[in-house]
Amino acid sequence: MDGVTRGMSALAELVERGDVAVLSGAGISTESGIPDYRGPTGRARSAEPMTYQKFVGSAEARRRYWARSHVGWRQIGLARPNAGHRAVAELERRGLLAGIVTQNVDGLHQAAGARRVIELHGGLDRVMCLSCRERTPRAELERRLRAANLGWEASGLINPDGDAVLTDEQVAGFRVVDCTGCGGLLKPDVVFFGENVPRHRVEECFDVVVGARALLVLGSSLMIKSGLRFVSRAAALGLPIAIVNQGPTGGDADAVLTVDAPLGPTLTDLTARLGAG
Repeated sequence: MDGVTRGMSALAELVERGDVAVLSGAGISTESGIPDYRGPTGRARSAEPMTYQKFVGSAEARRRYWARSHVGWRQIGLARPNAGHRAVAELERRGLLAGIVTQNVDGLHQAAGARRVIELHGGLDRVMCLSCRERTPRAELERRLRAANLGWEASGLINPDGDAVLTDEQVAGFRVVDCTGCGGLLKPDVVFFGENVPRHRVEECFDVVVGARALLVLGSSLMIKSGLRFVSRAAALGLPIAIVNQGPTGGDADAVLTVDAPLGPTLTDLTARLGAG
């Protein structure tokens, strides 16, 4: 029996006991065509994410962001759940999960049928007005942006947070639209760098971990505190931690089991080992 086979057997044994909290990252969505920052699809890429401070403080920064995001949404909006997302939804359907915390903003867990999903960093499918706080569908904003930018076309490398790498020349001339209700600034309903995740949302995520019997990390490098804090809490509680990811992670030292393999095939194999629910 090779190492991967032993790892899968141990993973199935851990999950079949149920009450498992799932923490997912960008790696679970790469098979849907959405690149990650630190895994195999992201190693040769550079990205300079928008900060909240730049976004609210500069009209030019907002123009650049929305131009890039308008292009990126074509790929993010068309992405469909892959085998990994479907496997997680199936595990939830079988009653084996305590909850799903995702660091992703692509909505693919929900599109696959998962119900109890906490989006730690929000979702790109919604837009929020920074003045009146009204939330509206991203599709509605995209229709308005297309109407305001007839004839404008650009393309570029897509980042996992939904924007595209564009030149200054490509961004020039792009028109931004504001809230139809109050005229305020519109922002995607996601947490930017330099912005705090709402405290109630963080506590909700911790509650999922604390109330679980085990933690399963899927496709996250755990290189930043945002996700690693939940692994640290699970380790402090003595919960068994399993990690499925391509490449090493910041939580490997706390894990009782690590499986270095593609997420889709691995999670499909896992559900098959657990039998028909």
